[in-house]
Amino acid sequence: MRKVLIYSVLLLGGLVASQALPALGPGVYEPLTHVIRLLTMVGLAFIMIHVGQEFDLDKSNMRQYGWDYVVAATAATFPWIFVTLYFVFALAPPEFWGQFDLWKEALMQGRFAAPTSAGVLFSMLAAAGLGATWMFHKARILAIFDDLDTILLMVPITVLLVGFRWQLGGVIALIVLLLWAGWKYLHRWHIPYRWPWVLGYSVLLALFSEAIYLGTGYLDPDAAVHFEVLLPAFILGCMIANPEHGLHEHDALEGALPGLDAPGEQRVAALISGCFMVLVGLSMPALGGAGEARQAEQSISAVAGGSPGWGLIALHVLAVTLLSNLGKMFPALCYRREASLRERLALAIGLFPRGEVGAGVLVVALGYGIGGTATTVALLSLALNLFLTGFFILCVKRLLAGARPKVTSESTPQEPRPPRRQAPRPPRNIPVREGGH
Repeated sequence: MRKVLIYSVLLLGGLVASQALPALGPGVYEPLTHVIRLLTMVGLAFIMIHVGQEFDLDKSNMRQYGWDYVVAATAATFPWIFVTLYFVFALAPPEFWGQFDLWKEALMQGRFAAPTSAGVLFSMLAAAGLGATWMFHKARILAIFDDLDTILLMVPITVLLVGFRWQLGGVIALIVLLLWAGWKYLHRWHIPYRWPWVLGYSVLLALFSEAIYLGTGYLDPDAAVHFEVLLPAFILGCMIANPEHGLHEHDALEGALPGLDAPGEQRVAALISGCFMVLVGLSMPALGGAGEARQAEQSISAVAGGSPGWGLIALHVLAVTLLSNLGKMFPALCYRREASLRERLALAIGLFPRGEVGAGVLVVALGYGIGGTATTVALLSLALNLFLTGFFILCVKRLLAGARPKVTSESTPQEPRPPRRQAPRPPRNIPVREGGH
């Protein structure tokens, strides 16, 4: 619980500090925002490499994962749709509803509500003593799948934002190559995986992404391509060979983060995750003044959203948080043959926590110049979800209190159990009374 509270405070602290940055003047503010964006990509890549290391796949029986992916993708799509519709119809005046540019930006902004934070979810459930339950094993694979779905769907959203330009042909080919490499070399690359190396990989991936942006922008200033580090970092994590020991052995300990279990590795992962939250907050444009004016020139969302007061923004944050979590309830309707209603409700609520991947989506949106009220509401809703994580886990624990704990494999669907054979009963010894029948 303490880690979630610390991350929430860091995120809000960065948001507050971002409001003071424009006062430094254009000569300092503009270069500083570029540095913050690059450092944020490094932090995001570091986190996603570790998420990729946690991902595993049984290639010999792929069918078993099909239904899990459908459930995870649906649980990620419903919050996205609900929040996108809210951003359009609740935050924008009616005269903007028919503008396609507003819908494109709302699709990007609303995508933050889709992914569950796998790192926060794993550690919180284990800390609550739920590591031996069906819900824990199912939530783990669903969280990874909906993070993957979020990464993949960022591609068509990017096409909507920048149009299908010739530069995107090379980007699409690179994405296909990355997916093929992740499948072909799943956990087969024997390369160093300690934190200094992972941090080095993250820096290279961030520089590679920035080089694509600067190169395509130099060739065509109106079609600069943002190649997000989410997908290449995740694929790299999937390709790194896992150690025989020290990856999952301490998952049940409180505060354990994705990656190696060694105390030094966990300390660095916690430090970088905390810095990443600060950087996400610092990436927010100023809610008033120079930063917002700069975003308003590029973003129709900033124009349509107007400048509501903080009281109204708070109501929007509550509504968006409710809608995003309501969309995550879909898994409660599934797995009826595997679990009770209480376990399925616990599974759905366990997917509520948001975190680093959703924050990364907002960073990408800010990189495209999408600002305004909707982005502010999205970031504050993300922080509110982090604050509520402890409450969500408490609800899960209460729901599972009356359920019998059981361990199942992460694959679905489960094979039916064979009928229980009953051993023949031994004949009863009937005592015979003397002199009687």
